Amino acid sequence: MIRDRGRIKWTSMMLPEHVKLLRDWAKEDTHEQKRELDEQKLEYMNEILLEAMEFQKSVTLTHYRGKNYELVIGNIHYWDELVQKLHIVDRFGEIHRISLDSIADARLTDE
Repeated sequence: MIRDRGRIKWTSMMLPEHVKLLRDWAKEDTHEQKRELDEQKLEYMNEILLEAMEFQKSVTLTHYRGKNYELVIGNIHYWDELVQKLHIVDRFGEIHRISLDSIADARLTDE
């Protein structure tokens, strides 16, 4: 049986700079590109957000942050028009300030 140690076997023969570059390259592969939304999707998300604010419904938002997409589930506390951000309070009481242009998807959540 061959007991191959994978990368461990080869890193001892590489320069530390090369190992760092390979690790950075592997980390970059996990980054996601921000998607552009069409007008129909924007209009649909607008309706969902308005309904959630008016009737105090729970909403699930997918937003782009730090080169990845994240989910936030909670109630919209208010809309800050000056900085164009939604203030959302999640189930644990934490406040999330999400920019409107970073939102990729909005859905009503059944609780």
